[in-house]
Amino acid sequence: MPATFRLHSALRRGFQLPFVLATFLMLLIAAPVEAHGYKIGDLVIEHPWTRATAPGAEAGGGFLVIHNNGTTADRLVGGTAEFAAKVEIHEMAMEGETMKMRQLVDGLEIPAGATVTLKPGSFHVMFQQLQQPLAEGSKVKGTLVFAKAGTLAVEWKVEAKGASAPGHAGAAPEGDHDMSAMPGMPKP
Repeated sequence: MPATFRLHSALRRGFQLPFVLATFLMLLIAAPVEAHGYKIGDLVIEHPWTRATAPGAEAGGGFLVIHNNGTTADRLVGGTAEFAAKVEIHEMAMEGETMKMRQLVDGLEIPAGATVTLKPGSFHVMFQQLQQPLAEGSKVKGTLVFAKAGTLAVEWKVEAKGASAPGHAGAAPEGDHDMSAMPGMPKP
């Protein structure tokens, strides 16, 4: 009896089903989660997100992670949003005992080989003159503009009001600052 026939017979006798099931389960476990990232030049942008806003809110914040895999610095200098009339790059910083927000007129430097995180209570994209409320679970379109890499189209995933990170509903953890008390910011 040839060896290929014996192997085929062994597979028929029950070896095949457990092997196929085990392979299928391994593929399911190894399947990647839905990615929400972008690349332009040497820059990799991870999960642009924003928070849901109340009807009538005038402003909102955008958050993301930028990796510069290149050998030269770049700058995030602005953007556009289908849902806002104006997009600026801002930072929150302590001045004495007070947390203040200000526009970074020259943009935000993304050093070569570095990762820069835009998050609540820190650097962020500021969406001003909102033209519609941002609804939790939706995605809204915009662009990010970099001084060297150029313009990148992105979708901002709208997370829950008060989210402190993508996929994390609820109030911001201690140490993050509530921006809702600032002029033009949405109330939670």
